[in-house]
Amino acid sequence: MTLLRPSRRDILKLAAMAPAFALPAAARAQLGAPAGANPAHFRFTLGEAKLTILSDGYFSMPTTGLGVNADHAEVAAFLEAHFLTPEQGYSHTNHLLVELGDAKVLVDVGSGNRWFDTTGQLLANMEAAGVDPSEITHVVITHAHPDHIWGIRDDFDEAIFPDAEYVMGEAEHAYWMQDDLVNKVEAAEQQFVVGAVNSISVDGVEWALAKDGHEVAPGIRLIDTPGHTPGHMSLVVESDGKQLMALGDSMSHIHTNFERPEWYNGFDHDGDLTVATRKRLLDMAAADRMSVLGYHFPFPGVGHVMREGEGYRFIPALWQFPKG
Repeated sequence: MTLLRPSRRDILKLAAMAPAFALPAAARAQLGAPAGANPAHFRFTLGEAKLTILSDGYFSMPTTGLGVNADHAEVAAFLEAHFLTPEQGYSHTNHLLVELGDAKVLVDVGSGNRWFDTTGQLLANMEAAGVDPSEITHVVITHAHPDHIWGIRDDFDEAIFPDAEYVMGEAEHAYWMQDDLVNKVEAAEQQFVVGAVNSISVDGVEWALAKDGHEVAPGIRLIDTPGHTPGHMSLVVESDGKQLMALGDSMSHIHTNFERPEWYNGFDHDGDLTVATRKRLLDMAAADRMSVLGYHFPFPGVGHVMREGEGYRFIPALWQFPKG
C-alpha cells in the first residue's frame, strides 16, 4: 500500500493556507465554541512550586502533517475514533509560568501578532491572571518555531521582558544562527528561518546558551529533547520530590504521540530522532510518575503518562479547587 508522505514544503504551504481551510466549530467536535470567553489561565501547585498555565490562543492546521510515516487512511481512522475530524487539527498553546523561590520562569513567549490571528494572546491573558510581566526573572525558549518565539519582541522590535534572563539550548541557537541557513533550506521554509533569526537577534536580549541539565534556577532544569528541531529542549520542575516536565513540542498530540509513539509528523525536523526522544520521555514519565505539560494539548494540557500495551495513554490531571 502506498503511504502518503507530504514533504516539509507541502506541510509549510498548508500551514500558510490553514485559515482558509478552517472548519466550523461544530465540525471539529460535538461541543461548539462558547458565546463568551472561557478562562485562559489555570493555577496549581507542585510541592512548593506555584504553577500557572497561560494560553496564547489556538490555531488550526490540516491533519495531513500527522503520522506521515503511517498509512494516511489509518491515521484518519485513528483520529475519527478519538472524536477528532480527520481533516483539520486544533492546537492549543499552553505556556508554563513557574514560581519557585525567587524565580519566576516563563516557558516560551508565543507568536505575538506575527502568526495566526487566533494566537498572540499571552500578554493579555497574563494581565487577566494578575501576572506582572516586569516580575518575570527568566524566559526559556524550548525551540525557535513561530508559535514559541515570534512573540519575543513588541511593535518597536524590543524584547517584551527586558529585565529577564533569556535561555535557549546551545544546539538550537547554533542551528538557526548558522551562516546563510536561509539559502540552505527550501523556499517555503525561508520565512521560518528569517523569523527565528530576527527573534533570536532581538534588541535587549543576551542569550544564556544551555546544555543538557542546565539549571535555570534552583529546582528548574533543562533537558535535551531533540528531533522536532535540532536543539529542542524541555523543562523539568522538581519540588518536594514531585516533578513536572514541560514538553514543548517534543510531544504535540494528546492521542497519536501516546498511543502511536512510532508515528512522526511532517513538521518534525528529524522524524526518527523525534520518535526516539518521545519514547525516552514517555518511559521516563511513566516510570517516575512525572506530571507532563503538552504545549499543544487541550488546555490546560497537564496530566500523567500511563503504560498501556505497546503504547501509552495520557491521563488528564485532576483539577482541584482552592480550599474554602
